[in-house]
Amino acid sequence: MKKLLPLVFITLFFSCADHNLDFVNEDASAFSEIGMIDVGDVGAAEITAYDPITKRLFVVNNGTVNKIDIVDFSNPSAMKVIGSISMAPYGGAVNSLSTFNGHLAAAIESLNKQNPGKVVVFNTTTYAEIKVVEVGALPDMVTYSKDGNFILTANEGEPNDAYSVDPVGSVSIISVKDNYNVVNLDFSPFASQQAALMAKGLRIFGPNASFAQDIEPEYITVSEDSKTAWVTLQENNAIAKIDLVSKTITGIFPLGFKNYNTSPTGIDPSDRDNAISLNAWPVYGIYQPDAIATYTHNGVPYLFTANEGDVREYTGFAENRRIGANAVTLDPTIFPNASTLKQEAQLGRLNITTTLGDTDGDKDYDALYSFGARSFSVWNGNTGALVFDSQNDLEVRNIAAGIYDDGRSDDKGVEPEGIAIGQVGAKKVIFVGLERSDAVAIYDVSNPQAPVFLQLLKSGDAPEGVLFISATYSPTKQSLIVVSSENDGVIKVFQAKPL
Repeated sequence: MKKLLPLVFITLFFSCADHNLDFVNEDASAFSEIGMIDVGDVGAAEITAYDPITKRLFVVNNGTVNKIDIVDFSNPSAMKVIGSISMAPYGGAVNSLSTFNGHLAAAIESLNKQNPGKVVVFNTTTYAEIKVVEVGALPDMVTYSKDGNFILTANEGEPNDAYSVDPVGSVSIISVKDNYNVVNLDFSPFASQQAALMAKGLRIFGPNASFAQDIEPEYITVSEDSKTAWVTLQENNAIAKIDLVSKTITGIFPLGFKNYNTSPTGIDPSDRDNAISLNAWPVYGIYQPDAIATYTHNGVPYLFTANEGDVREYTGFAENRRIGANAVTLDPTIFPNASTLKQEAQLGRLNITTTLGDTDGDKDYDALYSFGARSFSVWNGNTGALVFDSQNDLEVRNIAAGIYDDGRSDDKGVEPEGIAIGQVGAKKVIFVGLERSDAVAIYDVSNPQAPVFLQLLKSGDAPEGVLFISATYSPTKQSLIVVSSENDGVIKVFQAKPL
């Protein structure tokens, strides 16, 4: 029996889950870089997953060839690529990876992205194919449940460029122990609630799209007890809740909008004002979260979101327009200084959606809605209520560090995209990847209602994946954060300082 104990502990592992089996005394505010590897150029290092059994890092690489690179991670200070798995037999690009107990699940889109995608499960030691499962269109993210019983995918179901073919967005639940049987859930049961949900901030706006077609699932997180999942609906500005026991979607939480017209939430909306200055402006942000993570505190599940924002911009339909454009007319009563606001050094350069803001139907804008919220937020996983928003703290920290990209001020600012959560020493910590400032922000969220800033780390170009490896499973026996960057193919590893 003693020989089986290590395997029992390994089965508790999911993508370097935040279970803190062995307490290690560490300083969560003192991570430092201990290793780096470059696996290619643009598209070469989007997402990583770690297998503690083989001490290998599996890396999405959609650079010149669609493949999964395998990196020897036994010594993170001297990483090396030791092999790869071709995606050619399975379809198009691989979008996401997740590991559990010696298995690697890969989400792979079809060559025609509007067709069903696949989840392929591989052995992490031999790389042999274990199972191929058909899922919904464009599986954008895959994750194991914490107990390993389920593999879940967020199937975005994006339209084609002409917006003439728009598959339904869906979530696939694959039952591992039931020979990988799959249940595909879409959102058509909520169509009758569309008006009520939109009144609370849900967005349904694709041309000629049904409710189910318009929903675009993005990213999934699973509760510690593996009974509940939550999925971000990024373009739709919402989070959906899923009961994994009954395999049903039980609710949609519209996220509403963020008011930038206060000092604590002020933004820099112009890339042509020759300055970096955060001020209050009469604009709203649409939260539109990408990545999501969760943990339960005092019996309440809290959801942590990176509020990146996203724009539907296709040949057949584009929702974005700059405030300074001639086609954008501001209501003169609400915006008496409209001519000033439309200047490039004011709000003129800021991108907004054309699908919101004309509240009285008179063809001018009574309110202005920009993409993303330039922040991370904490939500109550039971009710969807906003518990905390970082306001403009991410941008304040980046400006102070001298790494804020003013050229993105007119878009989505620092653009929080990735998020991971873990136990570091005595603290529960989140790591927020900032795509446009090439950094990761670390916050103590031991009290999820009052996160505290700890540190800012410089990453590669456009960090996409943020992976936490607990000290329990780390090859160095210290907590690690692995940051993969899609624009330069660089993977950086940071380690917590032991105390």
